[in-house]
Amino acid sequence: MIGRLRREKRSRRAIWLSRASTPAAVLGALDQALLRQLRTRGHAPAIEAPMRALGLAGEYGAIWMAIGAAGAATDRERRVRWLAGSLVAPAAIVLNFAVKKSVGRQRPVITEHPPLARAPSKLSFPSAHATSSAAAATAMGRIAPAARLPLAALATAICVGRPYLGMHYPSDVAAGAALGVALGRLAPLPQAAPGPDPPAADAGASDAIQAAPGPHPPAADATQAAPGRGSEGQSISDSSGPSESRGGGAY
Repeated sequence: MIGRLRREKRSRRAIWLSRASTPAAVLGALDQALLRQLRTRGHAPAIEAPMRALGLAGEYGAIWMAIGAAGAATDRERRVRWLAGSLVAPAAIVLNFAVKKSVGRQRPVITEHPPLARAPSKLSFPSAHATSSAAAATAMGRIAPAARLPLAALATAICVGRPYLGMHYPSDVAAGAALGVALGRLAPLPQAAPGPDPPAADAGASDAIQAAPGPHPPAADATQAAPGRGSEGQSISDSSGPSESRGGGAY
């Protein structure tokens, strides 16, 4: 009797799925197939170990808070921005949990392939790791544009690790990443502190150097040239003087 009821229940579920809208059915089947592929393919100790480590580092946004603290310690001009960026990940997790509670989707279960990690909640949609990682990577990319590529690579690795470890459906990760990117773009970040002004003495010296005229002949040359002209005039007057006196004596 119990077996017959179970068979009827399964048949009703199959009928309900067959009557579901075609896009929803296709997306659901694709979600399940991709989850199974990631959970059952490419698993080796050399790959599972770093994936587990990334999942552990992403808990509560810990790795992103560490990156923000390191940026604040090494980048004095943008220290306040790095500290603000380090808070984006935990803030995104709080908002993510509110969405999880409203959706109420449970984590995936593959009987022959149990999950390879643990989680503080059984709720699945959207992924908190994906939300916090995408939000922090986007916000920190605004602070340091040159670091966008490595930040995005780290966030992508954490996101891929969630279905790889059997913790989330791929759709959980996609929705969490989309939510995180939006939060990272909208997160308010303070302006960077202005750099120190150059010392006044150095600035005055540079201005004096720029204002200095080109080379001039020494002053002594001018003074030497003046007596020359005077001596010539004096010699002329001297030479004319005696001639006049001589002429006067003759007259």
